Order: sequence, then C-alpha cells, then structure tokens
Amino acid sequence: MTAMASKGARTASEALARRYRALLAGGCGRAWLERQLRHVQAMPDDLPDDPQQLPGWALAHVSAVAEAHAAYLRQRQEGGPRRYFANRAHALWFLQQVAPTKAVDGAWLHGTLRHWRDPRYHGLIRTFLEELGNGDPRCNHVLIYQRLLSRLGCLQGPPLKPERYLQGALQLALGQQCEQRLPEVIGYNLGYEQPPLHLLITTHELAELGIDAHYFQLHVTIDNAASGHACRALESLRLLQPSSAGEAFYQRLRQGYRLNDLGLDTPSLIATFDLEHELLGALERKRVYGQFMHSDRCRLQGRTINQWLAEPGAMAAFLDALQAQGWVERNRNPLHSRLWALIEGPTAAMFGVFSAYEKQLWHDWIAGSWQGPSVRRVMPGQWEQDLALEPAVPCAAPASTIDGLIAAMAGNRHAEPAGLRATRDYIRATGLAQGGPC
Repeated sequence: MTAMASKGARTASEALARRYRALLAGGCGRAWLERQLRHVQAMPDDLPDDPQQLPGWALAHVSAVAEAHAAYLRQRQEGGPRRYFANRAHALWFLQQVAPTKAVDGAWLHGTLRHWRDPRYHGLIRTFLEELGNGDPRCNHVLIYQRLLSRLGCLQGPPLKPERYLQGALQLALGQQCEQRLPEVIGYNLGYEQPPLHLLITTHELAELGIDAHYFQLHVTIDNAASGHACRALESLRLLQPSSAGEAFYQRLRQGYRLNDLGLDTPSLIATFDLEHELLGALERKRVYGQFMHSDRCRLQGRTINQWLAEPGAMAAFLDALQAQGWVERNRNPLHSRLWALIEGPTAAMFGVFSAYEKQLWHDWIAGSWQGPSVRRVMPGQWEQDLALEPAVPCAAPASTIDGLIAAMAGNRHAEPAGLRATRDYIRATGLAQGGPC
C-alpha cells in the first residue's frame, strides 16, 4: 500500500469514531448508511434464496451452534485450555474493545417505536423494549454492561481503534432510518439476534475467570430461537414482508443482514490480543506523566527511572531492564517480584498509579506461564445489585407526547434516569406492557 493510500485508509478509519459520536448526539447518518449498504451489495451471505426456507435455515443454525458448543464443553472437560481468553487481562481487554457496540445495544430498532399502533411491529418493539429493560435500571442492557465495566475498573479504558465503533455506528444509523430502511432493519435484526457460538463460549470463559458474565448469559437466554428475540425476528419478517414486490424487499433485507459482517468478527478480534503489546502501550501512555515523578536514587542499567520514561519508544528495553536487574521474575507468582509489591496493595508505594486493567496487564505479563490457583468461578448475575427504580424525574424532551418519549429513548439516552422514566411512560402510554402470570 502506498503512503497516500495508507493515509487515506487511516483517515477513513478515524472518521468512524467521529461518526459514532455524532450519531450518539443525534446527527444524521443517512448518507453514511447508504454508503455502507452499497459496500455490502456484492457481499455473499448464508441466507437461503427463498425466504420461505428461513425457518429451516434458523433451525439448522441453532443445531450447528448447539453441536459446536457441546464439542467445546467436551474439550474443556477433557482438560483442554480456554479457547478465547489466555488470561484475565485478555478478557478485560475484550470487554473494553466491544464497549462502543454494547453502549448502544438495540439501537437499530429505535425507529420501530413510532409504529406502536400497528401490531405487525410489536415483535420488533418488544425486542427493543427488552433491550432497554422496560425502563428498569436492573434490566437495561446498557446499564448492565456499564456496571460490569465499573466493577472491573474498566470504565475509562485504553484508546480504541476507530474500527471498534463501526457496528455501533451502523446500529445508530439504522435506528434513525427505519421509515426509509425497514427491510434493512429487519435483515440486520435477523442476523444480530441469531445466537452465535462465540456468545456461549464467552459466557463460559468469563465466568471461569471470575468475571460476572450476566450480560452475556442474558443474551443467551433472551435471544433464544424458540420464543426469544431470534424467533421474533423471523415472525416480524413474515408479518412485515409485503405481498407484492416481495423479491425486492427480500434483497434489501439481505443487504441489511450483511451489515452484521462488516468489521472484525468476535473470534478474530479476540485473537488479535497481544499481552506485551498492550502493556507497552499502557506504559507509553503513562510515561509522559511519570517522567519527572521519580527520585534519582533508583537506577536500572545505569539510568534513572526518569531517564527511562523520558525516551519515547524505550518501554520494551525498560521491561528488559526490570528483568535483568531482578525487579521482575517472569513466569512465577507475581508476589515474588519486587515491582509487583510496589504496584499492588493499599500501602504500595505506587498505589493508584495504574488502573485495575493496567495492573492486570502487569500481573499476567509477570505471571507468564505460571499457573496460580484456579480463579473462583462466578455465576452470571452473582454480583448484580438490587437497584430500586429511580423516582420520577422530568424527561429532557417533553414527555407529554409519544414523540417526546421516543426521543428520550434514542441512542443510549434510555439508560439515563430521564430515559428510563420515558421508557416506562412509553409502555404505559401505548398499552404495550408485557403481561405475565396472574
């Protein structure tokens, strides 16, 4: 790739993050979405040519995932290693990489809210309302994920590559363009709600590493193909596909379906993690702030810590110096390393210098091949707190009209107190409360 082409690709990539933030703020994504749809027009997909075969296609998908998951569990029971996460730092890295998408969970269905009078849309609307937890802060998917990151000390994560914002931007743009892009919205929803194998494996391995996997387990259950979101996706297609021009509708639906394949898929993303690379990146970002904070008494390989930190790109040699001088003993319990004692604990000399994620990078880099005691397995939802519904607060948009309520539920504003209240008011105003056992 030429330097000019490389610069152009980098500029386009960086524009994704700006697009995502602009869409979150309510900016229009119509032209951008049209470009993405043109991009996927010639892409292949696995949908049948005849939409009448979709139920069989969905059943085959579920069966294949179940068989693959059973094989995975057998491998683990026979002593096989985790397939995705080599260590806890790897898992924390992944949770931060996908945060922009999780922050707008369900956004592609926002535009369906305006069709509450039409029963054909109720399956899609109910799916969206369930993503919002029906206005209950304990069940709102965005809040569940934010609470997870908060408990892990990962709310303020490392800088993300712009590509991490692609799927979130697509979801926001689709949510804006429901009136013009209903077939594409239905197609995207059809693809997104099919339970994938990676979701099952992620749920298993996060819990194994002591990370509450409730968010992921919730999507295993709520998206089920028997009666959950995957089932509703097919039913909504059946109800909303027109009797005339059905072929054109289905071709547009397939384009929306293909949008799910833009960007890096989850297993491929997980496989890109490099522990030492991430640690070096964290140190490079940190060194600018620490280069004048150390005394000259401590020296590594004849250089003061301030001198090490003052040189851009020197962190790899700095790690080598820590090992050569005995500050770090790789592939052993980090408790044996002098550096770890300076980092970890309330009385540590460097207490607060590193975030929870950065400390995990240090820990797992030092531990290397050392296998410590098994991490206590955390069952999904084990750390969820009981959260009372917040008292009534005025919505940012006028709540006296359905339009005002819908506006307060856009993007991820539904996770704010006013948005939660608007969600509950919308459900009451439209009569779409989900009935339960008497």
